[in-house]
Amino acid sequence: METPGNDSGTSFDCDYVVIGSGFGGSVSALRLSEKGYKVLVLEKGMRLAAADFPKSNWDVKRWLWLPSLRCYGLFKMTFFRHVGVLSGVGVGGGSLVYANTLPVPKKAFFASPSWAHLTDWETELRVHYQTALRMLGAATNPRLETGDLALRELGKQIGMEAHFEATEVSVYFGEPAKTVPDPFFGGKGPDRAGCIFCGGCMTGCRHNAKNSLDKNYLYLAEKLGAVIQPESLVTDVRPLGAADGADGYAVDWQPSATRKGAGGTIRCRGAVFAGGVLGTVELMLKLKESSLPRLSDRLGYGVRTNSEALIPVTVPDGKSVFSDGVAIGSILHTDEHSHLEPVRYAAGSGFWRLGMGPRVYHPNGFVRALKLIGDWLAHPVMNLKVLFVDDWAKRTQVLLFMQTIDSTLRLVRGRFRLSTRLDVGPAPTSFMPEATDLSERYAAIVGGKPVALVSDTLLGVASTAHILGGACMGRDAAEGVIDSDNRVFGYRNLYVCDGSMISANPGVNPSLSITAISERAMSKVPARNAQGA
Repeated sequence: METPGNDSGTSFDCDYVVIGSGFGGSVSALRLSEKGYKVLVLEKGMRLAAADFPKSNWDVKRWLWLPSLRCYGLFKMTFFRHVGVLSGVGVGGGSLVYANTLPVPKKAFFASPSWAHLTDWETELRVHYQTALRMLGAATNPRLETGDLALRELGKQIGMEAHFEATEVSVYFGEPAKTVPDPFFGGKGPDRAGCIFCGGCMTGCRHNAKNSLDKNYLYLAEKLGAVIQPESLVTDVRPLGAADGADGYAVDWQPSATRKGAGGTIRCRGAVFAGGVLGTVELMLKLKESSLPRLSDRLGYGVRTNSEALIPVTVPDGKSVFSDGVAIGSILHTDEHSHLEPVRYAAGSGFWRLGMGPRVYHPNGFVRALKLIGDWLAHPVMNLKVLFVDDWAKRTQVLLFMQTIDSTLRLVRGRFRLSTRLDVGPAPTSFMPEATDLSERYAAIVGGKPVALVSDTLLGVASTAHILGGACMGRDAAEGVIDSDNRVFGYRNLYVCDGSMISANPGVNPSLSITAISERAMSKVPARNAQGA
């Protein structure tokens, strides 16, 4: 078991720097603080309150994270050759924009050959999943809306109605809009208000009902003395003294977003990389070439998605309403390795309509382009109705199809930015026959038309909100970047606790698994006083 370092004449500003404040970073901040460590959380995004969230995603300056255009919101889009990545930015990370769902993966995840040889994950993680569900305020969605009822009907049609269920979500379902004292942590947490089922979960909850990380882990960590410093981008992590970091680290940061000043250096005993796949892997690839050369050569490998497809179905009848409810209110298990969820935005959040066109399928991009033109020629009236629908979010049900079937990419550092390469298996694709069939069946039930981003159709690039891997687990540095306790091979007191540690495809929304695995990792860290530090 690692000790937290030694003093050896070194003066530290804090014990641990946590780089990022998403699910893994938030868990780390709280659990290390509870163990007596002095913790600093560095987050490149903004600290946002309810009043800072956009009323709709048309308010791009409040919604998008695009600092070069002075957009300092909570949602980031990153496009690569093989995949487009949707992610969250800000104090609370992905919890600000995720769809609240907290599913425990099936056995296939825990038994995946990519990591099953390290430990009995299903047994090891059981108690930590329960802790994560409690901390995130999991509750069963109490209301099935139009899109959920249609999904249940689809389940009946394909003989899987028994495998339809309401989701477990991270939302406070008290009396709608009524503010009450903390209902989760015996009064130690913030006041909360009951969900009003507006569908605005993914553009930032403006009504204090969503259990984002600033309402639980981060809130409690700050009460114990953890310091959260937003608008601070980490640029370097280098050992002080001993090459393996036994004497601690210097962490350099520079201002981001609207923060002024010159940045600085933090001297600490250890650090937790928790900036999400794109943040952590990009930083670690940079450091492998400079300050942390002992990092495994496996860094950047094993990047995966949930093998998902996002398929909007638009119903231009002027009366159907798909925007009411929580972001994802139900799930249908369509077979042993596939799932379908209806995803919604609040009424008025129609930004995505700008890039939509008919959904067509063919493995060849040129043929897809011809079929796209052909669909417009064959169905001009329906396509015009879909294009000019009065309220895209209100009339559109986005279907999220996910599978546990695995394939991986590799992230590599280019001259100006990260890029992707194929690793194992085929590249991710949105055009899976099962997803296409299910979306067409669903469209027939609701009287709508499946559509797709034109960029997906023309370029064949899948989009994912669940980018995972890149700093995967292994028995040693030849097999992985971190060990089964999330410790970085080659260095003392360095951890990875975010989506980049996920070493198999969970096949479902991964936030709960990131939380649970981070809980397990932090449970292995000894208390500060136990080591006499």
